[in-house]
Amino acid sequence: MITEREPSHGPTSRIGLGLAAVGRPGYITTGRADDLPPEAGRTVAALRQRTYELLDFAYARGVRYVDTARSYGRGEEFLGDWLRGGGELQDLTVASKWGYTYTADWRVHAEAHEVKDHGAATYDRQIAETRALLGDRLDVYQVHSVTPDSTALTDPVLHRRLAELAAGGVRVGLTTSGPRQADAIRAALEVSVDGEPLFRTVQSTWNLLETSAEPALAEAHAAGRTVVVKEALANGRLAQSLTGPRPHPELVAIAAATYASCDAVALAAALRRPWADVVLSGAVTTAQLAANLRATEVHLSTEHLTRLATLAETPDDYWTHRSQLPWS
Repeated sequence: MITEREPSHGPTSRIGLGLAAVGRPGYITTGRADDLPPEAGRTVAALRQRTYELLDFAYARGVRYVDTARSYGRGEEFLGDWLRGGGELQDLTVASKWGYTYTADWRVHAEAHEVKDHGAATYDRQIAETRALLGDRLDVYQVHSVTPDSTALTDPVLHRRLAELAAGGVRVGLTTSGPRQADAIRAALEVSVDGEPLFRTVQSTWNLLETSAEPALAEAHAAGRTVVVKEALANGRLAQSLTGPRPHPELVAIAAATYASCDAVALAAALRRPWADVVLSGAVTTAQLAANLRATEVHLSTEHLTRLATLAETPDDYWTHRSQLPWS
């Protein structure tokens, strides 16, 4: 369990495994059809087994941070069952999130895949559900997808509930999304209960296409918060696949120059951020995860990083594009 900002156990421990794409049959990653069977083959049993294989592979190679959520279908269930069958594994940090309710009923195509609510009543229900599945293995509990207008930043009743959770040894945090991530992060840094900072971890989208949260994430790190990077591959846009769009030519060129895959280069760029404590992989196959882990071996020069910086889009453009990605 991470008790301070810094993970341990070697370079791959800075890479965490996220279960968003394997805890449920549908997600918004491009090229998903290349890696998973058609919908009929994405049964609970099949994705449970795939999740176990990924967790086994990750742990054997030094990954020590796993991220799931109440809205990731059966992600918490799969992780909890794997933990109970895997021995002690006390050096593994287990993070989950609350604030979205999964509503797709194990379907790839649904009218609504998840419903968002950051109220205290939803927290009370979901922390009980998380505890039932993860027990005392829960190390980090985060408010899911906070934006500047979220009541999670202003509700004193909720803050008191979260402070009680923190007093019991669970690190309370939040994740952010949308074009105003930096505003949400800075607002969260100001929240305190009885003079103590409430949110101890911040998980945000940062990738070569969406860098706008970087200054605020650096501030969070400087303030002693654990900073976790999500969506470092921009939901597949920064990885090569058979059916997805081709990555930016500059990324392809630098991958060739460094004898690495596009995904490894994109993850390596995230790992180069001095404020990033953990960078999540959303791999759905062990081959993908192996490629992602090779990011720790990629050397990016100052010139490479300068060229990669030209890939950045405006936050509004990036999040508009993301909102149009289909579930598949």
